Amino acid sequence: MAGTGTLLLRLLLLAGAGVGVAWRPPKGKCPPRCSCSKDSALCEGSPDLPESFSPTLLSLSLVRTGVTQLKAGSFLRMPSLHLLLFTSNSFSVIEDDAFAGLSHLQYLFIEDNSIGSISKNALRGLRSLTHLSLADNHLEALPRFLFRGLETLTHVDLRGNPFQCDCRVLWLLQWMPTVNASVGTGDCAGPTALTHMQLRHLDPKTFKCRGIELSWFQTVGESALGVEPFSYQAEPYVVLAQPFAGRCLILTWDYSLQRFRPEEELSAPSVVSCKPLVLGPLLRPNDAEILWLDEQPCFVVADASKAGSTTLLCRDGPGFYPRQSLHAWHRDTDAEVLELDGRPHLLLASASQRPVLFHWVSGRFERRTDIPEAEDVYATRHFQAGGDVFLCLTRYIGDSMVMRWDGSMFRLLQKLPSRGTHVFQPLLIARDQLAILGSDFAFSQVFRLESENGLLEPLQELGPPALVAPRAFAHIILAGRRFLFAACFKGPTQIYQHHELDLSA
Repeated sequence: MAGTGTLLLRLLLLAGAGVGVAWRPPKGKCPPRCSCSKDSALCEGSPDLPESFSPTLLSLSLVRTGVTQLKAGSFLRMPSLHLLLFTSNSFSVIEDDAFAGLSHLQYLFIEDNSIGSISKNALRGLRSLTHLSLADNHLEALPRFLFRGLETLTHVDLRGNPFQCDCRVLWLLQWMPTVNASVGTGDCAGPTALTHMQLRHLDPKTFKCRGIELSWFQTVGESALGVEPFSYQAEPYVVLAQPFAGRCLILTWDYSLQRFRPEEELSAPSVVSCKPLVLGPLLRPNDAEILWLDEQPCFVVADASKAGSTTLLCRDGPGFYPRQSLHAWHRDTDAEVLELDGRPHLLLASASQRPVLFHWVSGRFERRTDIPEAEDVYATRHFQAGGDVFLCLTRYIGDSMVMRWDGSMFRLLQKLPSRGTHVFQPLLIARDQLAILGSDFAFSQVFRLESENGLLEPLQELGPPALVAPRAFAHIILAGRRFLFAACFKGPTQIYQHHELDLSA
C-alpha cells in the first residue's frame, strides 16, 4: 500500500535534509511504544495519540495506533513538525483544525487508513504544506474548499480512494487546472457508467449540478380561480380572481414585513378571471387573453355557454368593441395566443371538439388547422425552447399532452397521466423551463424540460394540505426573489419561493 511502502522514504527524505537519525533520548519523555531520536519519533501500536514529545520534534510517524479520530488541536504541543505520517491506522474521521498550530509542516501523509470523512477545514492553517497524500483510504468525496489557503502545494496524491464521480467531485475537477501542483486522482468507483474511468479525464462541463426547489412561503386568504401578475407605475402587483368572495383581490409586496399583503378589492359577482383591462358584457366568459393585432391592443374572450360565441375585441377610440366572432356554439373553455411563422395565431380549446388553430390573415382570424389525437382538452398553454414552439394540453382525466410545432401542425411529443387536472402550465423561472401539472385528487407535479431529449422530466411534487385543486399558476420576481403563486379552487391561495441549489456542495 502507499503508506507502508513509503514510510522509509519519508524518513530518508528528512535525513537528506539534514535531520539526524541517530536514536537518543529527546528533550522530554519518549512515550511508550515509540522510538525517538533528537528530531524524530516513530510510534507503532499506541492506544492513544502520544503527546509527551519534545516541542522541537521535526518528524512524527504513527503506525497502527488505536486513535479513533483526529480532533481539533491534536498537535498543538508539536509546533515545529515538518513531517507527519499516518499509515495503517483505524481512525475514520478528521475534524476541523485537526492540524492547527503546524505552520511549519511541509509533508503530510495520511495513507492506508480507514478515513471515510474529512472536514472542510481539516487542513486549515497549513501554510507551508508542499506534499499532501490521502492515498488508499475510504474517501468517496472531498469537501469543497478543502485545499483553500494551501498555496504552497506542489504534490497531491488522492489515489486508491473509492471516489463517486458525481456532482461532489465537480469542484475538484475545476480546481485541478488552477493550481501548479501535480495531482494523482486514480479511478472512479461509481456511478456504474463511470466505473474505472480516470477521474482526471472527466469533463466538468458534462456535470449537471444545479438544482431548483419550490418551497412554501405564504398563504393568502380564500380560494381563487385565476392569478395574474401585472405592473403599475413600475411596481409589481398580483390580482386574484376569487369567485366565492366575489372580488378581484390585488396584492402588493410589503417591503418592511417581506410578505405579500392585500392592496385593493374590486367587487364582482362570481368572478372567474381578473385582467388589467375592462371587459364588456359577455354570456359566460371562461378565459381572456390579451394580444396586439396590426399594432392595436385587443383581447379575446372564450365563451363557454351553449349558445355563446368566442369574441375578439379591439380598441376603437375610448373603448374596446367586438371585432370578430369566432367558434360559435362550441362551448370554448380556453384561448391561447401565440406566434407561429412570424404571424399571430389563436388556439381555442373546446368542450365539444378538438382544439382549433386560427391565424391572422387580412385583418381577421381564419381557421388554419386543428390538433389531432387531442380530444377533451380543457386548456392549452404554449412555451418556446431551443427555437421550437411547444404546447401543454390539459386533460381532466386520461393523459395530458406535450406537442411540438413542426411547421404545419402540432405533433404529439409526450403524454403525462392526469388525475383531475384543470391546469397544465409552463413557466420559465430563472434559467429553467418548468411545467406544472395540477391535480384535484393527488399531488401536483412539477416538471423540468431537459435539453438532451427535449422531454419534461419529473422535478418535484406540490401536494396537500397546502395545495388543493389548483387552477392557475403565475411567476413573479420581487426584491430579487422569485415567487410562484398557485390559485386553488378548494383552498387558500398558496405562494412558493424558488430556490437554486448547488448539488456539488
